[in-house]
Amino acid sequence: MKFDQRALRFCCAGSCLVGIIDVPERPIERGLLVITDAAQYRVGGHRQFALLSRTLAGRGIPVMRFDHRGCGDSEGEPRRCDSIDEDIRAAIAEFFMQMPDMKEIVIWGLGEAATAAALYAHADQRVRGLILLNPRIEAPAPAIRPARQYYLGRLGELGFWKKVATGNVDFAASAAALRQHLREAAADHTVALPQRVLAGLSCFDGQLLVIMGGADDSAREFDQLIGKHELKCRRVEIPLANHTFASREWRDEVAQVAAHWIVVW
Repeated sequence: MKFDQRALRFCCAGSCLVGIIDVPERPIERGLLVITDAAQYRVGGHRQFALLSRTLAGRGIPVMRFDHRGCGDSEGEPRRCDSIDEDIRAAIAEFFMQMPDMKEIVIWGLGEAATAAALYAHADQRVRGLILLNPRIEAPAPAIRPARQYYLGRLGELGFWKKVATGNVDFAASAAALRQHLREAAADHTVALPQRVLAGLSCFDGQLLVIMGGADDSAREFDQLIGKHELKCRRVEIPLANHTFASREWRDEVAQVAAHWIVVW
């Protein structure tokens, strides 16, 4: 399918951000937003983001990629992956303005950008899916407040959820309290980053695809986290792939898996 490419400039908190959107000739109603991390910009290492966008746009999926503040050609000071919510929100607003018939989006992120997506998505109902590649969750672990540690710990307790299912606890009250604590934990910078990511994903009610590089340490750490807490997701591992999926074979596989997943649910 043919597609056009548009260069974008839009504002976020007084800074000018730069992006690119690939618009298919006959776009579907679900778009993909690619977030870049601090180490890369909107083209991506080995032109991965550009090639991904072209592959997906050729299948009818509109794709927008952008540089957040302090990255690539965008203005502003560099910032951590857990401090770009405003940038993501501004990019989503621009994406919908450029694609007025679009109904919902999927966010795609690699490394720190995947972490940023995991922390953001639960707070925006326009985001109905996440594609996370080798999320980075290592960080110094501050003390977790007791109430939040209690609720976060219960995520992996099957016995607790059996009590919920059998009516031995007040489901509505417990579910509401849990969701509220998870939302607060995801946004709380005093909570350890792995727990913030877990909290954000646990209260995200959209679809989740995790793509792991078999040779990447970040992927192994994240895999252990989601396995321990039995987080519901589709998990795909590409054997021998490194953190950035640097070979053409690995990049092509990532693109094919992502394109198929986006259109089948």
